[in-house]
Amino acid sequence: MTLFRRSLVCATALVSTLVSMPVRAAEPAPEAKGAWLDASQSPERRADAAVTAMTQAEKLQLVFGYYSNEAPWMSNGTKRFEAPAAGLPASAGYVPGVARLGIPAQWETDAGVGVATQGTPKPRLRTALPSGIAIAASWNPGTAFAGGAMIGNEAYLSGFNVQLAGGMNLTREPRNGRNFEYTGEDPLLAGTIAGNTIRGIQSNHVISTMKHFAFNAQETNRNHVDVKIADKAARQSDLLAFQFAYETGDPGSVMCAYNRVNGAYSCESGWLLDEVLKQDWGFKGYVMSDWGGTHSTVAAATAGLDQESGWAFDRSPYFSAALDEAVNNGHVSRTRLDDMARRILWAMFANGLVDHPVRGDQSASIDLADHARITQAAAEDSLVLLKNDGLLPLARSARRILIVGGHADFGVISGGGSSQVYAAGYRQFDEPLGKAVYYPSSPLKGIASRTKATVTYVDGHDAKEAARAARKADIVIVFATQWTAEGLDTPDLNLPGQQDALIGAVAEANRKTVVVLETGGPVVMPWLDKVGAVVEAWYPGTSGGEAIARVLTGEADPSGHLPVTFPASAAQLPRVRIDGDRKLDELDDPHPHTDYDIEGAAVGYKWFDARALKPLFPFGFGLSYTTFSSSGLSATPEGKGLRVSLTVRNTGRSAGSTVTQIYVAPVATLAGWEAPKRLGAYAKTELQAGESTSIALSVDPRLLATFDPASKTWTVKAGAYKVMAGDSADHIIATTTVQLGQQTLDVRGK
Repeated sequence: MTLFRRSLVCATALVSTLVSMPVRAAEPAPEAKGAWLDASQSPERRADAAVTAMTQAEKLQLVFGYYSNEAPWMSNGTKRFEAPAAGLPASAGYVPGVARLGIPAQWETDAGVGVATQGTPKPRLRTALPSGIAIAASWNPGTAFAGGAMIGNEAYLSGFNVQLAGGMNLTREPRNGRNFEYTGEDPLLAGTIAGNTIRGIQSNHVISTMKHFAFNAQETNRNHVDVKIADKAARQSDLLAFQFAYETGDPGSVMCAYNRVNGAYSCESGWLLDEVLKQDWGFKGYVMSDWGGTHSTVAAATAGLDQESGWAFDRSPYFSAALDEAVNNGHVSRTRLDDMARRILWAMFANGLVDHPVRGDQSASIDLADHARITQAAAEDSLVLLKNDGLLPLARSARRILIVGGHADFGVISGGGSSQVYAAGYRQFDEPLGKAVYYPSSPLKGIASRTKATVTYVDGHDAKEAARAARKADIVIVFATQWTAEGLDTPDLNLPGQQDALIGAVAEANRKTVVVLETGGPVVMPWLDKVGAVVEAWYPGTSGGEAIARVLTGEADPSGHLPVTFPASAAQLPRVRIDGDRKLDELDDPHPHTDYDIEGAAVGYKWFDARALKPLFPFGFGLSYTTFSSSGLSATPEGKGLRVSLTVRNTGRSAGSTVTQIYVAPVATLAGWEAPKRLGAYAKTELQAGESTSIALSVDPRLLATFDPASKTWTVKAGAYKVMAGDSADHIIATTTVQLGQQTLDVRGK
């Protein structure tokens, strides 16, 4: 959602009295003996009973949400906005409850890395997880669940019962400014990581919102761009990722996206919201719009949108008086309004919002020390060692360590936009694309506390000065940052500013140069051959500096693996430039298009595989301070899928973690497959030096199948299939084959 956008199109003619603002008042006790308050009943029966007891006005209260912040810029022309008095200040949103029936309000907070604050000089100070792409780089569902449980706990204790988290749009566009919020390019990895984050959040009686549904892969002209993609390609890529996340996390809500899909706005797409999500997958919860993503009353309601969010980001309060009139006149059926309210109530009952209501601000009871340990462990689990010529871990013999750039003397960078979490002691620094929030977790201090070397710092603004200092050092560590944010894409894949030149100059002066990248996604590295080591740290959260220091000094093993392909250049991408950029469009097209059928379901490593392109670093890549081997790879049919077994051993001298990656492909033909292979299963395993363990994994049959839109079935074709164990998408270390019979699965993979 956009909570910092300052230019909204003038509203259509309406008067402010159309929107009745909630006010603080004494709440009456709920009606006695209501079946909806009986916790022994199923969420379905409770929702049915509550809807039956409601008036039409009460149902309408549930489907219309407010932006919960003072925002005078929202009022323009005939549109008037006032923040809801009952909402929590500087937060994402507020939806009134039905006090008469004991149904609480919905207090909504952003987002996927923690409890965010919107538009105030005095933000809430909370714990931030590493970015979504970093959690995906852990390849560890347990890390995702623990992180989700932590931020869900902070949301609940802050007075929120809905968290706008669960972002997982596939990385079709590496320059997307919101890639840092999402979980990579592969449907299985992205879906299971996001699903476990959702599951963790909802363990706190907080609804989590899976988003942005769907194909919201760029920020450029995001409110208007029309994505073209065929049903089959969609089901085998982005929609499969969402399906995995839904099955894993069972989110109470789904947030539809800004962009159009095949002509219709996402929040007016009957194909996405009704056919795919509700009918095909059996989703019982409710669909909320993104803030500013609602464009109509009748069309949106009949297509499957259940709740308009964040008035007044939209042009009109479509689900307020206009929806009331549409129901009364039969343009939207009363049955449909009942369904909208029932879905919202089901999610509230299923996730404990009624039985375990929030008690206002209890943030003083947040265990910040424990949460710091959780976010630090997540950061350590996500750091990816991309290159190491023996410089890491830092040698104990080093006497002079120079640290350059990245404000590493102060802390670590975070991504911007509606997901922005503020932590105690944060500072803002100017970056090429905007002002970035840094957390006070200093890598420099962390390194200095772990070495007897003299550690010095230069800010890197003067490359010649940095090079002179580098010549005097035993080891140089350059911290390079790339600030990305909601609302804007990066212009290219290079580090912003003059950082590539800075790294080149420092490496020229001292070959013993380590580069630590704090980025929102993939970057190119024109200096790669000149440096001795590279670590991708992503946006590592509020304890990120300590995590980086522990990995660089060898206290922790770098155990992350790439959840995205790092291209060698933008020329390797399906689109050399981002479609819909008004600066490059002489006609300033109000309905720009982008064609995702170019790559179809071949997103990321599949695109590179299909075209025999050599990336800078492949999907799944990651080094360690120890070494691993695997043996005994075998595969047998299991149900309609596969069971894969192998033994993994730590063959090195130190403890560490490895990610077992299983790829699958038919032997004889790729008919219907988007690429030569797919990720079929994965597991992260921590082993002591010399330790071994047996691993058994299941391959979901949909990852062996192709989707037929006409029959809405998945088909696994009879024949021989390769089952491959790899260190990354382009490094297969063992292969076996298995014979599979013809299998047909329904739309849910059963």
